[in-house]
Amino acid sequence: MNNCESEEIVEAANIAISNLLPTKSRSLYDIAYNRFKKWCAEKNVQVYSENVLLAYFSENARITSLPHYGRNILWLKPVTDIKRKKSKILTKSEIDRFLSSADDKEFLMIKVGLILGIAGACRTDELVNLTVDDIEDVGSSLIVKIPNTKTKIPRIFVVTDVGNILELFRKYLSLRPPHVKHKRLFCTTKQENPVGKNTMGKIPSVVASYLKLPDVACYTGHCLRRSSATLLADAGVDITTIKRHAGWKSTTVAEGYVENSIENKTKIANQNFILLLSLALLTDYLYYFINMV
Repeated sequence: MNNCESEEIVEAANIAISNLLPTKSRSLYDIAYNRFKKWCAEKNVQVYSENVLLAYFSENARITSLPHYGRNILWLKPVTDIKRKKSKILTKSEIDRFLSSADDKEFLMIKVGLILGIAGACRTDELVNLTVDDIEDVGSSLIVKIPNTKTKIPRIFVVTDVGNILELFRKYLSLRPPHVKHKRLFCTTKQENPVGKNTMGKIPSVVASYLKLPDVACYTGHCLRRSSATLLADAGVDITTIKRHAGWKSTTVAEGYVENSIENKTKIANQNFILLLSLALLTDYLYYFINMV
């Protein structure tokens, strides 16, 4: 079982937890709660804990309703949702290394998917459904439209001509056979059948494998979206802009990227060091001034 999990899954789980008592499902909920109490009685459980919950769900894997047991106790989650890891991200140097060293004959589609996914913080299904009509080549840049998103918020992003990025895109588009009936941008090796979600979701792991990075399986389809937001955070972009760029309705996930940004932590640490140094110099100056007086 893959121990990596996207930020979207975590956010969805948190939303589900905050709505554990839907009116329409209350009867089923009560049944699940009574079943949980019966199990606790059989096991002579007096105090609820995370270990108790893990044991309960381990023995009752098919149970989907969550029993309530007090607001002041640890929120209950299914065993598969506890202590998961986030998808790993690709750094700027790793992205640049792959684009410059990987062979176009084998990895051209992967390169274009990586470029667009990072540039637009795209979800896997957004890349899958991307069509040739959604991309406008204006010479110095690409204007990419994502009309259908999970949050129902259409997005537009721009890919500028940095390095040979636009050349890679144009090369890939030129290989598209004229007789192809569908308009999806990403096609199979024969450039005829559209690429599916599973293939598209493996782009980050393919890149990680090529670069010989550790824990390749943890570079999931959500890696591109996380990497995009993290790179923006590393560049000092504010939360509001990151939220708008990725199309999030909530700031919770966007804030998580900034908190996990090593470069931002370093900047903050440097700023704090400068502040402390300034205070130290000011203290020395005041001490010297007082003694002189």
